[in-house]
Amino acid sequence: MLKLRSVFLLVLTCFLFYCHTNKPLQVTQTTAPETNRKTEPAPVDLSSSPVISPLEAINKMRVEPGFEVKLIAAEPLVSTPVALTFDEKARPWVVEMDGYMPDTIGTGEDKPTGKIVILEDTNQDGTPDERRIFLDSLVLPRAICLIEKGILVAEPPSLYYYEIKNDRPGKKTLVDASYAEGGNVEHQPNGLYRAMDNWIYNAKSSKRYRKKGDKWLIEPTHFRGQWGISQDNYGRLYYNTNSENLLGDYFTPGLGATNKNQRRVAGYVQKIVADNKVYPSRPTPGVNRGYMNGILNESKHLVNFTAACAPLVYRGDLFGPEYATSVFVAEPSANLIKRNIINEQGLVVKGEQAYQGHEFLTSVDERFRPVNLYDAPDGSLYVVDMYRGIIQHKTYLTTYLKNEIGRRQLTQPLNCGRIYKIVPANKPAKAVTLPGNPDQLVTLLGHANGWVRDKAQQMLIDSKYTQALPALHQALKHKDNSLLVMHALWTLEGLGALQTEEVLNLLREPTWPVRMQALSVLPSVLTKNTYKSYLPELKSLISQNDTLAAPYLAFLVSYLQPIDKTAAKTLRQQLVKSFPNNEYVADALISTLPEQEEAFQKELVVLAPDTNLVIHQELRGVVANIKSARKNKDPKVLLKEFPKGAAMFTSTCQTCHGPDGNGVNGLAPPLNGSEWVTGDKEKLVSIVLFGLTGPVQVKGHLYKAPEINGDMPGIGYDKDLANEDIAQVLSYIRRSWQNNADKVSAEEVAKIRQNLKARQKAFTVQELIK
Repeated sequence: MLKLRSVFLLVLTCFLFYCHTNKPLQVTQTTAPETNRKTEPAPVDLSSSPVISPLEAINKMRVEPGFEVKLIAAEPLVSTPVALTFDEKARPWVVEMDGYMPDTIGTGEDKPTGKIVILEDTNQDGTPDERRIFLDSLVLPRAICLIEKGILVAEPPSLYYYEIKNDRPGKKTLVDASYAEGGNVEHQPNGLYRAMDNWIYNAKSSKRYRKKGDKWLIEPTHFRGQWGISQDNYGRLYYNTNSENLLGDYFTPGLGATNKNQRRVAGYVQKIVADNKVYPSRPTPGVNRGYMNGILNESKHLVNFTAACAPLVYRGDLFGPEYATSVFVAEPSANLIKRNIINEQGLVVKGEQAYQGHEFLTSVDERFRPVNLYDAPDGSLYVVDMYRGIIQHKTYLTTYLKNEIGRRQLTQPLNCGRIYKIVPANKPAKAVTLPGNPDQLVTLLGHANGWVRDKAQQMLIDSKYTQALPALHQALKHKDNSLLVMHALWTLEGLGALQTEEVLNLLREPTWPVRMQALSVLPSVLTKNTYKSYLPELKSLISQNDTLAAPYLAFLVSYLQPIDKTAAKTLRQQLVKSFPNNEYVADALISTLPEQEEAFQKELVVLAPDTNLVIHQELRGVVANIKSARKNKDPKVLLKEFPKGAAMFTSTCQTCHGPDGNGVNGLAPPLNGSEWVTGDKEKLVSIVLFGLTGPVQVKGHLYKAPEINGDMPGIGYDKDLANEDIAQVLSYIRRSWQNNADKVSAEEVAKIRQNLKARQKAFTVQELIK
């Protein structure tokens, strides 16, 4: 129930182009001219935003000098693309979300019009010229992942696996019936990113997936981001929310999500780039909160991210070494792509914007909507442009934005979409041919292009190429190419062929990224038969005061406990004594103690008597949360009393305020115990109908950005939303957790709604107090 405006899903536009050209579209490569940034752009006509041809659209882009934009595909070859992936032939498989927001009230959004299509380059000129529908009749599909001889397809609320036979769908298997359960279309899982550790991760989700034979494993992981996800060369994940430039993890992704009593684990969901400023090259009045102070500047340009999405750690080999630490982020509501530069010191990864005052790429075409970015087989950067007018879902669509949409006729057409690639000017880009020979694939595990390394690893595992094992074991010895070593390590893990002595050797490596991977792979290889071989090495890392390895050792306690409780306890005690003031070690240890926190609190006093140490502080916070949760009411009783309210809370409010009502850091303050929830009904109804602009004080604490998103959107703009439903969700939150306020009636909602029918903007705290 919090701000989250135009975040990634967009959608609309195109047949007007045929009237404009009077001939079928020819898909050709084009380039954008190098621009002089000192030249003022021509005035933009804000009275209309017509559909223009892809070639005209490129000419309206301003790309970083030294680069050019080339067209890969456009309508009718592709329509409303939102995501893609490449197969081993370098063919794009594209997700088309044709049904998203056909108009401002979402008419027909539930129709099965979505598709998965394969784009083929039949004449080998570098540009697709054939469209092949793999799947159709889908409702709002949002993500795909090729794996083994099939493909995962996310079609809310479910996740399915289809076998592939001659580019046609075969047997269909339900992998997860609740993949995208709850949440509206802007707030459902997406990504299906196959990471270096051989697990598949998502944005807007706390689940990860892995195929083992004919079975699918589903495990809990950290809740990450909103739309789009990628990894760096070491397998760490990066993501964001619509108002935050870049978030990410300091550690490899599969660790530390084992204690449901722990709200956050230090080192995960970290703010990597805090600067959220954007620099569009055109006025951008068409954003959901454009009427509010501070959203647009005096020239009507967006000031800060409002639809940040698709973070991409560039891992290609085409841009040159100066781009090796670049992370690109799309902003579809401002028609731009931002470049950030990241660096690391020890465990910590931080970054900053590459430029001040301008962007890597901007466009003055309002319908340019970059919603996903990808590393490509040829080392270029692929841009998925949904090319639509409406990008805000109806749940949060303000009257102001509806007027903007109408003013420039942004609703129609609906069937456009473009895919571009960005390359250095006058530099040839050719996709690497992936061989069928296993030994040659092993060699490609050390390739300079990250996409090639990832795909080679996946092909070796998917095809179960055990004949490549000798070459993989040999690759672990190539100390001059750490990327080869790391991918060989995880390929062997995927094939179940890692040898204990190999992991021990890598644990002794002086190169931290290699040592980090060896520590990260230990959960897969620790068994009753092997763990005693590893224990001396783990203790040695502690005695060497290896602060980089220490949090990983703490996470490993979880995997030792089922095998040898005494060994796990000894390792935990050694870590407490050696690193009592290290927040990463503290939180990692607490993550291994679900339902044992209070017992460990007593033990901790003996191990580390100084209760001011970080580990005491962190543990006290978790224990306090546990004690507070025990006072909560039974959610099953509330579900029976307010079924519609509970469902609406799950779909609209939970994302930002948390399932426990205690708020989510960076998004929203708590509802549990909030005086705004349990107090004056009229204020609460007003907030839910039209939103609230912060800062806001809750339980004596002033919440403001970046601790929370500064603006909570209302839901009253949706005229189809019944008063009874609003009353139920408000009654639900006024009675949930430790709240004990009286119900809200449909009549009360109707009266306030009538009184505020002329209102178009969010409330401020000052207004509500008056």
